[in-house]
Amino acid sequence: MAPVSHRRTRRKVFLGVLSGIVLVISSVLVPAASAGAPADDGITKTPNMHHLANIPKQGPLAAPTAYGSDWAFKGRYAFGGNYEGFTVYDISRPRTPKVVTVVHCPGSQNDVSVAGNLLFLSTDSSRSDDSCQSVPKPATDKTAWEGIKIFDISDVRNPRYVKAVETKCGSHTNTLVPGKRGTAYIYVSSYNPSDTYPDCRTPHDLISIVKVPLRHPEAASVAAEPVLFPDGGNPGDPPETPWPNQTRATSGCHDLTAYPDRDLMAGACMGDGVLFDISDPLKPRTITSVRDDENFAFWHSATFNNSATKVVFTDELGGGSAATCNPAIGPEKGANAIYDIVGKGKHRKLVFRSYYKIPRHNTDNENCVAHNGSLIPVKGKDIMVQSWYQGGISVMDFTDSRRPKEIAWFDRGQWADNLQILAGTWSTYYYNGYIYSNDIQMGLDVIDLRDPRTDRAKRVRLDVLNAQSQPNYHDD
Repeated sequence: MAPVSHRRTRRKVFLGVLSGIVLVISSVLVPAASAGAPADDGITKTPNMHHLANIPKQGPLAAPTAYGSDWAFKGRYAFGGNYEGFTVYDISRPRTPKVVTVVHCPGSQNDVSVAGNLLFLSTDSSRSDDSCQSVPKPATDKTAWEGIKIFDISDVRNPRYVKAVETKCGSHTNTLVPGKRGTAYIYVSSYNPSDTYPDCRTPHDLISIVKVPLRHPEAASVAAEPVLFPDGGNPGDPPETPWPNQTRATSGCHDLTAYPDRDLMAGACMGDGVLFDISDPLKPRTITSVRDDENFAFWHSATFNNSATKVVFTDELGGGSAATCNPAIGPEKGANAIYDIVGKGKHRKLVFRSYYKIPRHNTDNENCVAHNGSLIPVKGKDIMVQSWYQGGISVMDFTDSRRPKEIAWFDRGQWADNLQILAGTWSTYYYNGYIYSNDIQMGLDVIDLRDPRTDRAKRVRLDVLNAQSQPNYHDD
């Protein structure tokens, strides 16, 4: 790795207390953003991918097990989740992004979304309490806590913890669905129930919906727990089925992607891919569902195209910790699956068209699998950028859903000579003209994609982006 210069920032501490919840926020040594991609930093990429900056993880969020996770964006700020909390970055100058605040608040995955002046943080590890000083506690203990934490980010330098809402099985991910009259709904995805867990028993075929009055977040509460799989969902393969041919049974959802402008939501629910009607946000209704027991092990996430005529589902084969981008696994397992949405209204169906996997082989020491991405808003085209852990960043054109192709990529190379430490890019999203990657070990990367096929997207400007609450970029 190339050496990183450091500049020292003034240290400051803010304490916010609410109902026994104490939040400590402190600035730390902030490494200067790298000016480019030196030849000896291990980066390989296509010529159209210009690496503008990197900011390593900071302070208590810098440990190898403090994985960088999801992104949310508002105005000039990016909010990067981390298993130990979240970081606020000023990205008004993408070539020289700056750390604004580091919030230490442990609780994996700490996926983030924003609405108004609020930030929602997912906690999917059983904790001693709902504070930012909690420690791990067995899920078999009735007093253990998991769920959603809510922060006031009206002052981004001093986020204030205002509310915690406990949910069944915790919150692995969260999806924001705007409501009426200043209300937001947080769809909470979680899974892995057990009859030994007092608050997360089988079959757990539901999601939790948290209703949040945006001006009075202290009144947030669970408003509904709709059962999405009354028939139990995909039963999965027997435990003795050899990897990588084992499909997980459905017991909840991993991720839900809403398209509020179309009253649609796509669910990646372990053994099932689902299309929902969310015209009534408290009563999501299944339109259709699909399974792929031959090639999909774990339905992980979903992305609509802008016209809502396609869905890209991802398969998290091996849980993200395995080497799945090699010749032994092949081009279909651990890939994206592209489906066309065919028909109208309640008669819509998901029709499989093709798989897409990065067309490069990784080593057997690189964890690699299809992970989080977002659309690049090119009118008339279907293009998305996506993380592949140590497979790097890939830009995929799926305008022809039967023949997707890669048009750009960026790869940091092998992290270590084994798979003991998770590494690579977790979430990569396009926001206001630039690509932002939250790397599990390396922190923030900023990339400028310069390509005639995508340059028109630079003219699209957003005030807010939560990738799991897709905007209508072109009013298609």
